[in-house]
Amino acid sequence: MEKKEIEVEGATVPFYQYEQDGNIYYEFDSSMCEPPGPMVNAMSGLKLLDAPNKRVVMINHKKPMGLLPKIEGDFEWDEQELDDGKIKLIFRLKGESADKTDFDDSKCSG
Repeated sequence: MEKKEIEVEGATVPFYQYEQDGNIYYEFDSSMCEPPGPMVNAMSGLKLLDAPNKRVVMINHKKPMGLLPKIEGDFEWDEQELDDGKIKLIFRLKGESADKTDFDDSKCSG
């Protein structure tokens, strides 16, 4: 699997794109960011999810509790604790589009 760096509007960390098992993944690591960095980058990445075969992978230092209630109307996710204690979340659309999420709301309250 080859990861290539891509530019994502509004992001403050590098994003990488790759394909695996018929899905397109956009991955970023916000574990070293101070708030609201993880929220800003997650919202920037989630804007890329415009098809059922696209995923956003977020690596963070903890579960982003401020983010999840803001996006739960449009997105579902799997989470996994990594060996180094970080959290990996893989987001996908629930339906055809994200029409309930306010992508401009990147204030962190969690």
